[in-house]
Amino acid sequence: MFDQFEPTTWFALGYAVTLLLVAHGIDKMSRRAALTVEQNQRGGFVYHADHDAWVCPEDQWLWPQSFDPENRVMRYRSTPSVCNACPVRDSCTTSDSGREVQRQVDPWPASESARFHRGIACTVAVLACAWPVAAALSGPSSVEVAVLLGTTVLVLLGSLPLWSHLRRSPVDPAGVLFRPADDNEADRLALALKARARRTRYRSDRLAGPQVAPPPVEEPVVLPVRSSRWKP
Repeated sequence: MFDQFEPTTWFALGYAVTLLLVAHGIDKMSRRAALTVEQNQRGGFVYHADHDAWVCPEDQWLWPQSFDPENRVMRYRSTPSVCNACPVRDSCTTSDSGREVQRQVDPWPASESARFHRGIACTVAVLACAWPVAAALSGPSSVEVAVLLGTTVLVLLGSLPLWSHLRRSPVDPAGVLFRPADDNEADRLALALKARARRTRYRSDRLAGPQVAPPPVEEPVVLPVRSSRWKP
């Protein structure tokens, strides 16, 4: 049965499968390139999601400072006094305000460059589906039409992971809360005090803080008693 297929049918089938593989290859290569660029920019910094902070190779913490709503990145910065006294400062940063690290708050492919490469992959996937449909409309046998349309459905299903980002990662996803550095510092201080209270059960720790002096006790006023003699 398959040996009776026309060469154009085989060409359309091979074209569709090849373009689907090319689309996934473009997406995978662009994602790997973006990850490599981010790792090079971090320079050995490790992100800790439980603290929402970074740790540099010299074991110093970088805490969140601000959120850039236009570029959808969170900015982290180290303490300037600690960073300026670091022995490897010259190879880490030239800023006197401390080293800064950025993190994309949205999953791949939320950035503009990532969406551009994902758009190219989706376009290639559309072309992979268009060629078998055009070949099926050219008037081959019913068996060839069924094979071409079935291949189109399989290619479409194979390209769904490339389209799912439109639903999972909108341009302005909800759930990102902008908080200034003062609020973050207050939260970290409250967590540190709470952790310190859990580590000990001494009564002096629970009574730490400004002590309120008790009100002065007023002495009772004693009134003199007059002694009187009764004379008959």
